[in-house]
Amino acid sequence: MQAFAQSDIGMVRKTNEDSFVFLPPHLFVVADGMGGHVAGEIASSLGANTIRECIAKNSDQSDWEQALKEAIIEANTSIYQMSQSQSECQGMGTTVTAVYLDNTEVYWSHVGDSRLYLIRENSLHQITSDHSLVWELMQNGSITSEEAQVHPHRNILTRAVGTSDTLKVDSGKFLSHLGDNLLLCTDGLTNMLSEDNILSICTQPDNPETIVNTLVEQARQAGGHDNITAILLQFGN
Repeated sequence: MQAFAQSDIGMVRKTNEDSFVFLPPHLFVVADGMGGHVAGEIASSLGANTIRECIAKNSDQSDWEQALKEAIIEANTSIYQMSQSQSECQGMGTTVTAVYLDNTEVYWSHVGDSRLYLIRENSLHQITSDHSLVWELMQNGSITSEEAQVHPHRNILTRAVGTSDTLKVDSGKFLSHLGDNLLLCTDGLTNMLSEDNILSICTQPDNPETIVNTLVEQARQAGGHDNITAILLQFGN
């Protein structure tokens, strides 16, 4: 397995509120913070670091899906407590999309609108569901996927880590195949590039570093309206 990660401030934002964990061959996390001033940056960093520390403490774990869920819930508690105790952090939160690899088993947990994609046999499959207003509108048929891309409320989350003292975490697992690619990314990438474009780039016969650099650069060229973070895992043929 080969892997590469990159986070870029984009073309508009003054700070990078994205964070990530890159610990091959096992743990990979992307987090996109929200909140005023530097609170988003604090939330995503605290969330990512808490997950990393929780997983490290449970190195003998057999149920990695549950371990990831518990790590995200621990991150939720840490962020929420800080937001309650420090006025400048009030209301902060973050998305989290986390993957743990155990040989061919892929375990994932997720909250928010960052995404996990599986690229298999030249097809792009979104594994996670967005916890956002436009995703709900799209799922109930109120708007199309094309309308969702330009909807004025597309950045409104219905679920985030750290904004409440309780949290529901999505999770799952699947088997990786030789030739698979996994892409974890924040919405700074998916709001700038179509899924067809992402698929075209990810299926090029290049190494993960070249592909991730291309994804980030094309998102910047498309406007780079938000911070851009991407992690690509390649399971060699």
